[in-house]
Amino acid sequence: MQPATNMRLNRTALSSLDESIAVPQYDVSRVEAGIVHVGVGGFHRAHEAMYVDAYMNVTGDTSWGICGVGLREADRHMQSLLKEQDYLYTLVEKHANGERKARVIGALTDFLIAGDSPMAIIDKMASEAIKIVSLTITEGGYNFDPTTGEFISQNPDVQHDLANPESPKLVFGYLTAALKKRKKMGLAPFTVMSCDNIQHNGDVLKAMLLSYIRLADTDFANWVEENVSFPNSMVDRITPATTDEDKAALVESGIEDAWPVVCEPFDQWIIADKFCNERPAFEDVGAQFVDNVAPYEKLKLRMLNAGHSVLGLTGSLADLDTIHESVAQTELRSLLATFMVDEVMPTLDPVAGIDVHDYKNILLARFANPYIKDSLSRICLESSAKIPVFLLPTIRENLANGGKVDISALILAAWSFYSDKRTSQKGTPLVIQDQLADELHNAASRYQDDALSFLKVTSVFGDLSDEAGFTPVYQGYLSRIYSGESILEIAKSLTSAPSEPALV
Repeated sequence: MQPATNMRLNRTALSSLDESIAVPQYDVSRVEAGIVHVGVGGFHRAHEAMYVDAYMNVTGDTSWGICGVGLREADRHMQSLLKEQDYLYTLVEKHANGERKARVIGALTDFLIAGDSPMAIIDKMASEAIKIVSLTITEGGYNFDPTTGEFISQNPDVQHDLANPESPKLVFGYLTAALKKRKKMGLAPFTVMSCDNIQHNGDVLKAMLLSYIRLADTDFANWVEENVSFPNSMVDRITPATTDEDKAALVESGIEDAWPVVCEPFDQWIIADKFCNERPAFEDVGAQFVDNVAPYEKLKLRMLNAGHSVLGLTGSLADLDTIHESVAQTELRSLLATFMVDEVMPTLDPVAGIDVHDYKNILLARFANPYIKDSLSRICLESSAKIPVFLLPTIRENLANGGKVDISALILAAWSFYSDKRTSQKGTPLVIQDQLADELHNAASRYQDDALSFLKVTSVFGDLSDEAGFTPVYQGYLSRIYSGESILEIAKSLTSAPSEPALV
């Protein structure tokens, strides 16, 4: 039964919340920022901010709070809602048995918006208390050509930032200005830590930032290269978009939270222990510091993230709405399992402490959680930035080594139909959000004149359309889809092993 009165989440309300909601065990009024984070979305709030909150709960060390930064005007809505709640929010873990565990996170101290004052962000990053600047800016935020890996120096925003160093638009301008200011003040640089799903994310961030700085100041670029650390990391936690239903469920516990975060119980953070300034002991709350993150990154990107794309694109064609619904379809679950065993596992490196077959089974169970209603439209969001990172490297390695590419070819064929028709096979309109949506649509719609037109979008696929070991397979599946054959029937034809039972 809903309580007679509900409390809007804020510091005053903490002591009066229902006992089922865990609250910070430290004084949230004493939290000071030691980290600046760019890109305060749901994943950050369910992952890094959760680790910071857990660290402060365990140690009582409140010097590692997070000052959030939003570079887009679209970030203002979340900023205003969180400000009204004293930057507190509720994190809700949804377990497969229906249990929900809610806890209030007190890690955020502030939330700065670039449109208000770029210099305020630069000054915050440059302040002595800040030891780490972390980022979740999505794959597209790194401004590199996915085909060549080179920094896109002619991006108009890059040119603007070079001409206006005190009012940049991109993260590279902010990092550069803040690091320059710290150097001038004689302060040690902060560690720059990517938390994005990009293989070798720290190395990529370092390369892009140095490319940007070298456009204007080679000497300073050399200083950054020698003095600033960019640790690679692997992050993992499924975090679907928050719904009105999620907010209403909290109201039933007597708390009003304008923007809670929901997530699965599982979380993982693998970090290279290479910092140029102080860092929190995140290993005390479950993070794992290692010498080499690469095998863990490769495992996660090619199994989980590519697996999401497999289910997202095929499930969309099958007129399904969520990851759970997709993996509950025996044909798609078997397709994903076969993809991971036959096409991904042969390309993986040994991963200390992890059995890849166990990892596969854990992933299937995570995807099957009926309470993590992760929408396929979210999974397919910006696929043009994801597919080159999550799937194409597997295709290229298998082509080079004589491995299997059938299911990968089907996924790209499904993406072509998805981009062309923008509907499921039953005609249901799809919600497509992608910076290259129009270009992909135009290319895919030329299928009748050129069956490889979609693969000829070189900014996404490079020279894949020239691969004789791939294109006939791709064309075959594309033809079957356009002829009206169900994606489920095609999936079934690709799984020779007996179908695995659907998970409950």
